[in-house]
Amino acid sequence: MGFSLYYGDNDFEGALKEFEIAQRNLPNEAEGYLALGSIQRRLGKWPESNASLEKAASLDPKDSWVLQNLALSYQTLRDFDAANKTIDRGLKVNPDGFGLWEIKSKLAIAEKGDLSVSEKAFEAAKSIPMNAEAKLMIAAGRVDVFLLERKYEEALHEAESLSDGLLAGIPAALCGKYYLLGFARKALHDEAGARVALLKAKDLVDAQLKQSADSPDLRIQLAKILAYLGQKDAALAEARRATELLPESKDAFGGPEITEGVAEVCAAVGENARAIELLDGLLGKPSPVTVELLKLSPMWDPLRNDPRFQALLEKYGAKV
Repeated sequence: MGFSLYYGDNDFEGALKEFEIAQRNLPNEAEGYLALGSIQRRLGKWPESNASLEKAASLDPKDSWVLQNLALSYQTLRDFDAANKTIDRGLKVNPDGFGLWEIKSKLAIAEKGDLSVSEKAFEAAKSIPMNAEAKLMIAAGRVDVFLLERKYEEALHEAESLSDGLLAGIPAALCGKYYLLGFARKALHDEAGARVALLKAKDLVDAQLKQSADSPDLRIQLAKILAYLGQKDAALAEARRATELLPESKDAFGGPEITEGVAEVCAAVGENARAIELLDGLLGKPSPVTVELLKLSPMWDPLRNDPRFQALLEKYGAKV
């Protein structure tokens, strides 16, 4: 019942009550504490969430998935010391865990703008047996790092090497490929090539929206694509729709990710003041946004020369 309310209905309060009943009757069941922690953080109950996830990890110390979730929570809280220690615990349990290496890499980028850990992760992956899905995951990670390094030609080459046939089973990944191709080509001033890729991405998202019209993730993805296609009004409308579907007040863990997407859309269409206002809010609360990411990522280049953006980096950089 708890999982049905959580995943099926997004009824976090209702799910929490069911898992609390389950936990009282199954006090040593790690899965119950994992569920509790996952729901509590969506309700903004961060101390309770961390305690639940730590309890799950103590009950089932060989489950690296719990530690992966806990590290994500600490990252969102910008407690990088705890996040790094947690992910290292996970890697001791599961040295070949792709998800663990991915988070370890992203922690270094978010905390210090350090891309060297990503290179270590890619090197470690060479000795790990991989299925087709894992290979796609590694290649997609490569594309992301190339974009952060502004190595757009390399990003294009890597993204184009990803087989549409293999990606077809993961619709979000296939759309992501063409979105990234569009972004990279736009950065290289290949407007015609960017438009072809972005229109392909738009068609893929539109097809998914026919099945899941109320998906905030799909709505914000469509908003970004429209923004880079130059369709300002349509992009802002989709961004607004995504926020309505998943406001931060409803989900303290997933909501800020949508808000970050809205800020990217605003930056892409020239709404600098609104983008900076949203980023200011995200930096002042638990969210995936950090000063180092804002400095590094090319998605924020439209704001780079705005004195208000520089002031924002100085304001929160001083706190760090």
